[in-house]
Amino acid sequence: MSQKSIISNIIIEMTTPLNVGSSDIDFLLDSPVQRDWNGLPMILGSSISGAIRSKFIKNEAMYSLFGDDIEEQKQNKSEKEAKGSRIVISNALLCDENMQVCEELLLENKSEFLNYFRELPVRDHNRINDKGVVEDNGKFDKEIVFKGARFKFRIEIFGAEKELKDELRDIIFILRSETFRLGGGATKGFGAVRVLDELSSWQEFDINSDEYRNTSSSLNCSLKNSLNELQISKLSVLGDDTKKLNRYTLKLKPDDFFMFGSGFGDSQADMTPVKEHIVCYDGGKGAIKESLTLLPASSIKGAILHRSIYHLNLLDSKFIGDSDTHNNLISIFGTQKGNKDFLDGKKGKILMSDLFIEVDDERVFEHVAIDRFRGGAKDGALFQEKTSIYNKSISLDILVYDDIDSKEQKAFENALNDICNGMLPLGGATTKGHGFFSGKVFKNGEDITQKGFVHDTKE
Repeated sequence: MSQKSIISNIIIEMTTPLNVGSSDIDFLLDSPVQRDWNGLPMILGSSISGAIRSKFIKNEAMYSLFGDDIEEQKQNKSEKEAKGSRIVISNALLCDENMQVCEELLLENKSEFLNYFRELPVRDHNRINDKGVVEDNGKFDKEIVFKGARFKFRIEIFGAEKELKDELRDIIFILRSETFRLGGGATKGFGAVRVLDELSSWQEFDINSDEYRNTSSSLNCSLKNSLNELQISKLSVLGDDTKKLNRYTLKLKPDDFFMFGSGFGDSQADMTPVKEHIVCYDGGKGAIKESLTLLPASSIKGAILHRSIYHLNLLDSKFIGDSDTHNNLISIFGTQKGNKDFLDGKKGKILMSDLFIEVDDERVFEHVAIDRFRGGAKDGALFQEKTSIYNKSISLDILVYDDIDSKEQKAFENALNDICNGMLPLGGATTKGHGFFSGKVFKNGEDITQKGFVHDTKE
């Protein structure tokens, strides 16, 4: 029987910023992104393969496709001969404004669009310990790729003709899953993708045929069939994704001003909102949309976590001074290494995404730093902060796996209600009255908003 092959050129769009760190040494950055020979962002094929494989159920079908895990066989003392992978995944290269990837060396010929990718956004983070507080000297940063950037890569699978199309369907189904993430920082809002079916293609080959031998290896070539023609409806391949997901949607409207700080100033103010560019493809042509106001998922998640801890302690009638108060919601938010119950750490079961908005206006407030000893103004301590004004509704989606502790879930939902009732401000300068919102919270489409402060102590 002749050996068959199926090839698919797949284009993905980042629906959130992408964090694909490299091991490169950089004097300015703790974690620069992976870059290709032209200095453009790229995603290693091994990163894509690992992300896809992690979503499969561990069974014979998975090992047949991705190959046997040698380390796992050693641990199980298996005498079975290890088999190699039947799938090849190329590196994902950045698409330019014309939806072409740059496979040749570009010296001085980069377009204005590609030159934007020379300097990418940098996100600041703080390392959190198992108690949920910042560690000393724990500040670090990560370089990320713009939301909306598009990448193209190739998948090739070898095997019997009857199974190839099904295996490609399985992989595309995983790429389309709303919980699929590429790169790091999934729980910080990074790495969500969208498969562009209409621009992706696939084709089956007999590897002994002239057609196969003459097929170009370039990612810019198109194959016979559109991905739209590949009907995908299978659920059997998924591992963790078969667990039920709860979708919480917060429909919020700012009461007045809010600010998620950038840590930098400008010509008007010492404190300014954080802003980032995003990539937009309108009419098939790529362009950079500059300086949209960012609402970082990591900032919102941090506020929700701390208020959820408060509600969990309230549900258990634990107060300041008690020796056994809760300091985390591990079943939802996970914990880092070093926790007494999870020495190797535990991954969180919550997924959020950054929000980008075009604000209606900005307002600069003047302030004076106060001497805490005498309560008066400090000499020369006048400073300004620039806040955002947005009069439209903001929709924030939060995905949480269903297999979590019921009491922690109740505490989490109480915290979401606090945001909607204007009792939990978001962002910075909250002690000055900024960052308050009002609205409703929905769970799987059902309104679960409770008006006023939620203080019941029952599950």
